[in-house]
Amino acid sequence: MNIFDQMLSRYEIKTNVQKRNATYEVMQEITLAGLYRGGFFEKAAFYGGTCLRIFHDLPRFSEDMDFSLVEKDANFDLEIFFPSIINEFKSTGLDVVIIRKEKKKESKVESAFLKEDTAIYDVKFKTEKDIRIKIEVDIDPPLGFSTEQKLSLMPFSFMTRCFTLPDLYAGKMHALLFRNWKTRVKGRDWYDFEWYIRHNIPLDFAHLQTRVREFNGMDVDKKMFTSMLKERLASKDINNVKRDVIPFIKNSKELDIWSNDYFLQLAEKIKFSSLPCSPR
Repeated sequence: MNIFDQMLSRYEIKTNVQKRNATYEVMQEITLAGLYRGGFFEKAAFYGGTCLRIFHDLPRFSEDMDFSLVEKDANFDLEIFFPSIINEFKSTGLDVVIIRKEKKKESKVESAFLKEDTAIYDVKFKTEKDIRIKIEVDIDPPLGFSTEQKLSLMPFSFMTRCFTLPDLYAGKMHALLFRNWKTRVKGRDWYDFEWYIRHNIPLDFAHLQTRVREFNGMDVDKKMFTSMLKERLASKDINNVKRDVIPFIKNSKELDIWSNDYFLQLAEKIKFSSLPCSPR
């Protein structure tokens, strides 16, 4: 059994969906290991739903990997880290290719985490090309966030630099407010929002304000933020929200309580951080 299969054996796999979710997560862990070996986390930090899943036990699977430089650098080149990622996969028994993706030109901000200054790449198996993870690196990020080192044990012991939970929360609320849903509501944002409330995580509102200002050209106070959030939570078809989440969780019954009113009541329970941002 190679290392990849050993990592995959940690998961309960009874269906094709379960196998796909587990495969994504093992690929994500190996990608983090390769980035670590290459020194990537001296310059960047991990954030987003996949970070929350891997390092804080969010009970849903996630697909994409989002990173932010800790200082703006227009000349940053992720491709110098490709060899360490490819070699890490090879050491676990797999061959992958990494492809730079061409971004759409529809607008400056296509989603909460996709803008002109974001480099995007796909990591794919050479044999199973339908299995791929998307990597996004913001090279001109909104600053004012704090980070911490989080431990992984597979495929070996290493540290990943991550946003702290209050700043992960800020990124998620920005996504929930401004992500361009088009015809598909990303219910995973709603699921993560519920997780933050249930775990009593404080929201770094100062960092959220910075993100909104730089991505969306708006200044928001807490009253305006709450009003915008409630309008979005009240206006979407909750069944569409649920449909997006179900493939990524084990038990769909946990969504039975979900309704627009349920999320409006969750919005009343947001706890704002009063602590200053610690050094990165």
